[in-house]
Amino acid sequence: MTPQLQQAIKLLQLSNVELQEYVEGEIERNPLLARAENEGVNEAPDAPEKVSEKREEMRLDDASGAEASRELDARSDDVYESDSPSEGASASQSGPSAQLDWSKAGSGKQRSEDFDLESITAEEKTLRDHLDDQLHIAGLNDADRLIASRLIEETDEAGFMRGDVHEIAAALGTEFEDVEAVLKTCQGFEPTGVMARNLQECLSLQLIERDRFDPAMQALIANLELAARRDFKKLAEICAVDQEDVVDMLAELRTLTPRPGAAFAGDAAPAVTPDVFVREMPNGTFSVELNADTLPRVLLDRTYYAEVSGLTKSEEDKAFISECQASANWLIKSLDQRARTILKVASEIVRQQDGFFVSGVRALRPLNLKTVADAVEMHESTVSRVTSNKYVSTPRGVFELKYFFSASIPSVQGGESHSAEAVRHRIKEMIDQENKEAVLSDDQIVERLRAFGIDIARRTVAKYRESLRIPSSVERRRIFSSGG
Repeated sequence: MTPQLQQAIKLLQLSNVELQEYVEGEIERNPLLARAENEGVNEAPDAPEKVSEKREEMRLDDASGAEASRELDARSDDVYESDSPSEGASASQSGPSAQLDWSKAGSGKQRSEDFDLESITAEEKTLRDHLDDQLHIAGLNDADRLIASRLIEETDEAGFMRGDVHEIAAALGTEFEDVEAVLKTCQGFEPTGVMARNLQECLSLQLIERDRFDPAMQALIANLELAARRDFKKLAEICAVDQEDVVDMLAELRTLTPRPGAAFAGDAAPAVTPDVFVREMPNGTFSVELNADTLPRVLLDRTYYAEVSGLTKSEEDKAFISECQASANWLIKSLDQRARTILKVASEIVRQQDGFFVSGVRALRPLNLKTVADAVEMHESTVSRVTSNKYVSTPRGVFELKYFFSASIPSVQGGESHSAEAVRHRIKEMIDQENKEAVLSDDQIVERLRAFGIDIARRTVAKYRESLRIPSSVERRRIFSSGG
């Protein structure tokens, strides 16, 4: 592949923010490119005398624009993979608090880029980026990662999770206890205290990490309004300590961080802008459409091209204008191809996972890259690029497309396979409903799952049970007998 075709592949991987920045850089470099609006060009092109200046700035990665444009014309519509079949535009529907004197923390880190664009400025790493990085290595199953993604979305720049857990559970079609469990896991992320729901919980998480959350400190945390009023006498009574101890405890509180997100100083992390919208239609189907606001609109000004071509005298300037034209045509085609590819892959994912949109996380189906790639007649690596850093807004929240892929469990008699997340959910339901007279062993859970048509090994049940942090049947009997 030529460098220009490699750049086309990189365009597919860029997020909508990175794509906007890249296109802005190209407009600056190429005098024949201009931003397009519904009514036409919104900015005057460069004057002819500036063409020579632009020529000195613009270089095309060792391949001429004309060569790149001819290569795009010669290839099938899927320009991203040499061995993938052609593809066209996709269908648009698928089937059925007290104040204390704390100091603030420092600034965040820089984000590195995996592509070479001089026009893109390095950004500070946001709190959301930091939490997402930890989510990727947290070992959660796909259903729980969907829940965690929503919880991170609800976390503000100060580091507090502002969403209502009951509302999130209802939106995702899962149980309140499931969301609480995932939130507890996320509250173990760095920085300590992040994703707490209030100041008291934030401080408690930090004290627990220091092994300083004793009964006296618990009482103090529960009565921060008395600390704000400096009512040391009342605090001493409530905490069952003397006033000198209260002063020491307050001094310790001041060493904590009331705003965990302050380590990522600066403006609030921008909300994720979805690339695709999924909306439920009156007939029960789901409409899938691109977010037009994230699609850079550029055009080649042919009138200006004709004007400049007529005024250009030197062979060097003529070659430069020719390169600019070819490069502009290449970019316009690549942007169109990128948009159609994202829409086609997203539509297939929605079609495959329509059960999630109707019934919630327990209805997630097993899905892998190959299944989607075969359905849309693309290469797996193309689908992988499409689903990274691309977000879909759905009636159940905003999710990264890659979260809809999950492992599968075969059916007993060759029927439809089952999502691993759905099986985990069913195991949890069984154990939640058991009592001390009928504690289920892993073998008994296997038998019950087989009755539902799920072909699963006992060791897999044990693995899923452990991933849900559920004790063994022996340990659960011991808990029941002890009155726990």
